[in-house]
Amino acid sequence: MNILENKEKILDKIQDACTKKNRSSKGVNLVAVTKYVSNETTKNAVLAGVEHIGENRIEGLLEKKEYLKEMNENVKWHFIGTLQSRKVKDIINQVDYIHSLDRLSLAKEIQKRADKTISCFVQVNVAEEDSKHGLAVKEVISFVDKLKDYDKIKVVGLMTMAPFTEDESVVRNVFSTLKQLQIDIQRKDFPHAPCEELSMGMSNDYVIAVEEGATFVRIGTDLVGKEF
Repeated sequence: MNILENKEKILDKIQDACTKKNRSSKGVNLVAVTKYVSNETTKNAVLAGVEHIGENRIEGLLEKKEYLKEMNENVKWHFIGTLQSRKVKDIINQVDYIHSLDRLSLAKEIQKRADKTISCFVQVNVAEEDSKHGLAVKEVISFVDKLKDYDKIKVVGLMTMAPFTEDESVVRNVFSTLKQLQIDIQRKDFPHAPCEELSMGMSNDYVIAVEEGATFVRIGTDLVGKEF
């Protein structure tokens, strides 16, 4: 597994997608999803120049962060999994981004436990799949408005996952819908919710996501592989 080669291939595809849409690739951040790889492989990703590490599991993130403690100044840590309110205390002051804010009970716990302002993505279940968490599109603006009462939360953007399908039109519609929702929120000019970022796109669909406006893509298998 040559992570550097994988990274360059992914960045080339991101560049092509950005060129196609006349946008700068500098606005797209590559997040290595390390749920299925070892601490050592995660370290190799950082050595290959990956600056963003995403973990689905609290234990995995804390373990990897400790393993990489001498390199942490070069890393931004993203929690990208479902976050239970009772677990917020274990993780909130160890991360730079939370990608799964989708309910006020979670916002209240973040407010209670955070030592600093936390950059959060509001999770949106655009396709309304039963198997996925997140708000329905019609619920999002009202939810974001209510977050003004929580000064430890900064809504930096929105996050979604597209259905796993080979029908590109379905995937593209999910991503374009999230982009339009971002525009609608930005028009509200909420001080607590600049909503400048879109976290969308994984190994199977990140090119489409970038074409539709993604600023963070979460790549596991295509970047760092899968070891367990």
